[in-house]
Amino acid sequence: MKSEPNVFSIDDLMARPNQTEPWEGVRNYQARNFMREMESGDLSFFYHSNCKDAGIVGVMKIVKTAYVDDSALDENSPYFDTKSTFENPRWWRVDVQFVEKFERTITLQELKTKVELADFKLVQRGNRLSILPIIETQWEFINALK
Repeated sequence: MKSEPNVFSIDDLMARPNQTEPWEGVRNYQARNFMREMESGDLSFFYHSNCKDAGIVGVMKIVKTAYVDDSALDENSPYFDTKSTFENPRWWRVDVQFVEKFERTITLQELKTKVELADFKLVQRGNRLSILPIIETQWEFINALK
């Protein structure tokens, strides 16, 4: 799950009450669908994007499964969507909780050099969704890099 650190960083998550926060603002249908498949207790890498050292900076846990992202219904929100309504919401969010911050960033450049991750959507050209699936072998390989 990606976030720009100047918008919401792993340090911001660590500073929240109970180290928990709604993951709102996803406005891509495929990323939304991936998020709706998440289950309570699932783990996710926290990825800092659009910054000098873009990469995986830690781990968080899904603590509340997908529910309506009401920021899409709030005209004052940067995530407002005129096509989303109370009766027919288009966007969803999950609640995440901090698990671990890595001692170093596992950069996108480093991930791209690993043949073991050739099938990982993040390292493939054109796959820059804010939420991407990961299989167990990729998860274990990346965790071993930290």
